[in-house]
Amino acid sequence: MSHLSERPEKPVVGVPLPHESAALHVTGAALYTDDLVHRTKDVLHAYPVQVMKAHGTITALRTEAALAVPGVVRVLTGADVPGVNDAGMKHDEPLFPDEVMFHGHAVAWVLGETLEAARIGAAAVEVELDEQPALVTLDDAIAAGSYHGARPVMVTGDVDAGFAESAHVFSGTFQFAGQEHFYLETHAALAQIDENGQVFVQSSTQHPSETQEIVAHVLGLHSHEVTVQCLRMGGGFGGKEMQPHGFAAVAALGAKLTGRPVRMRLNRTQDLTMSGKRHGFHAEWRIGFDAEGHIQALDATLVADGGWSLDLSEPVLARALCHIDNTYWIPHARVAGRIAKTHTVSNTAFRGFGGPQGMLVIEDIMGRCAPLLGLDPMELRERNFYRPGQGQSTPYGQPVTQPERISTVWRQVHDDGRIADREREIAAFNAAHPHTKRAVALTGVKFGISFNLTAFNQGGALVLIYKDGSVLINHGGTEMGQGLHTKMMQVAATTLGIPLHKVRLAPTRTDKVPNTSATAASSGADLNGGAIKDACEQLRERLLRVAGSQLGANASDVRIVEGVARALGGEKELAWDDLVRAAYFQRVQLSAAGFYRTEGLHWDAQTFQGSPFKYFAVGAAATEVEVDGFTGAYRIRRVDIVHDVGDSLSPMIDIGQVEGGYVQGAGWLTLEDLRWDTGDGPHRGRLTTQAASTYKLPSFSEMPEEFHVTLLENATEEGAVYGSKAVGEPPLMLAFSVREALRQAAAAFGPAGVSVELASPATPEAVYWAVESARAGGTRPDGGGDDDGGGVAVGASVLSNA
Repeated sequence: MSHLSERPEKPVVGVPLPHESAALHVTGAALYTDDLVHRTKDVLHAYPVQVMKAHGTITALRTEAALAVPGVVRVLTGADVPGVNDAGMKHDEPLFPDEVMFHGHAVAWVLGETLEAARIGAAAVEVELDEQPALVTLDDAIAAGSYHGARPVMVTGDVDAGFAESAHVFSGTFQFAGQEHFYLETHAALAQIDENGQVFVQSSTQHPSETQEIVAHVLGLHSHEVTVQCLRMGGGFGGKEMQPHGFAAVAALGAKLTGRPVRMRLNRTQDLTMSGKRHGFHAEWRIGFDAEGHIQALDATLVADGGWSLDLSEPVLARALCHIDNTYWIPHARVAGRIAKTHTVSNTAFRGFGGPQGMLVIEDIMGRCAPLLGLDPMELRERNFYRPGQGQSTPYGQPVTQPERISTVWRQVHDDGRIADREREIAAFNAAHPHTKRAVALTGVKFGISFNLTAFNQGGALVLIYKDGSVLINHGGTEMGQGLHTKMMQVAATTLGIPLHKVRLAPTRTDKVPNTSATAASSGADLNGGAIKDACEQLRERLLRVAGSQLGANASDVRIVEGVARALGGEKELAWDDLVRAAYFQRVQLSAAGFYRTEGLHWDAQTFQGSPFKYFAVGAAATEVEVDGFTGAYRIRRVDIVHDVGDSLSPMIDIGQVEGGYVQGAGWLTLEDLRWDTGDGPHRGRLTTQAASTYKLPSFSEMPEEFHVTLLENATEEGAVYGSKAVGEPPLMLAFSVREALRQAAAAFGPAGVSVELASPATPEAVYWAVESARAGGTRPDGGGDDDGGGVAVGASVLSNA
């Protein structure tokens, strides 16, 4: 077995290649879950019976009128469930609930010969409800003391002593919104039963094994009686990690009861109103700095809006706490977490999985406090970076490996992006333009890679070599457009020493690779790549022995490069296809199951201490913006990014992930404004931004005019597959730079040293109010760190120098 990060001669990894399905995507030939309906006979269509109230107990559910609708075959209710009536891993999500917990909650499902028949039938179902008060907002829940789940506390150092030693102490609150995944493909599932009673579910899911588990327990079956396949997803972003399970179970239940295939696909409005979002957070904090601006102590409480059920809120909150330090060493910290229970959709995983929320809190603090300390925001940030040789650990006790890379990427962005020169140009522009201001902000990212739950850090693979030399690989990861399958094919080809065209990849299925983890936590390439490499190494070792006998050499002296086996120093060659054929006739096994587990991880969820991450991915981004002082409208003029992906497995894929992550992060922080009806009228709790017409997504008009992305060079990550690093989630947080640039541009409308508070998302309206606040003086330095009893409120933020 070779070292995990060592690359052989002429590897296929590291070669810039397009996505393996790129041609299928752009031609429309790529098949997704719902496309399979047209290839399946006698399909029934499932449609939800939604209750358009935010909270209440069901007192009657009458289905007779629905069954009288032509084309309606059956109405599924809780009485039909042969197993466990629950769609969640915490057993707090009834699949067919007796209590409505959010506006649009599905309480039954109608099966129809056509989708239209099912829709009309669903409208005919009569539901009587004993309506009850609803907690719609995070503030509602906090005021009512409505919480659920774990209540973690993370402590390091002596917080009280840290504050006592601080020359400046500031405190404040910050509330920021969630985000809708808005994947192109909505939730979908297609279930059918074969002649042996085997349940086969095609599902748009990031976690097929968990979908299998939930379907099995709803149907009262064992896992070996259920097979789940994910062909590909039209986007996931975390929204399909936990939430597809119940939808798949509805389809499977319908198929089990009727004996016919059942299709479930949410339309866009249903998907928006029935599926969870990124968690919005409320943060209350207090921070101390020494006279030079070094952080001394942090005391904070983060409250996540969990929605009506736990879903993944506990691990999301855990990761938020573990990332509140971002790139900064905080010697004394106490951070507590709570999960609010509201009568809204159950919030769930979203790219970054709580990390962005925790990091946003500290970046907001740094942006607000820098002017009060009389420091440039870039200087304050850089002054507090983790430093090499200092033995510094995170607040949860994990040593920060390669801390020098934080400064490396930061300095490269600063220098290559000509930040110093541009700051002078911006100062001249602002002096000449009273009604338009520009600013450039530079922020960094340090993101831990691995699942916080140690058990999830494992992956499996099955690799088959056929007699003709062709190779088929199966692994437990799912493809949602991020290019995982492309990378896995490159890993297989590299390990076997063959051209890429020899390798084909099969759809992800639970009957090929069992007990897989979700494709999440940016760990898809690490876990599945390690497993594929393991399987291919087993096969290669067997084939090298065969090649050695054919070439008259020791197996250890044989190399397979570009599909040709040669002995070191020898001239004789053996083509791959001939080698495989020879192995077959020697009865050498040509299939292997691979496995990988991430070593060196440990985590105590009770003490909130340990080393939950294999390594840290780092990056830095500089964003320049221009703001109109009359309207708050803005444009992104330029973005410069340097990101550490180790030795890239697939550079084109990774650059695309960095670009896409930044844009999605910018959407969350500036455009995507989730709104619910919070009035006391009949529509209380209704999501009002339930379409693309009311929920603003980034488009071409929001793209930077200049967009420079560079992958850090000479960045081998020892102990990761072929020296690579994860790239899925960390780039999203590079977008903090756009928010900080908007803050600084708004401040430029006011007097020097003004501290500006900015709502999130920083919509043009929010930026306008920040500009107005700056013009009015904002929060000014008081010169000493004593409590002046003041504070400025803007939107949902408050800051005081205490």
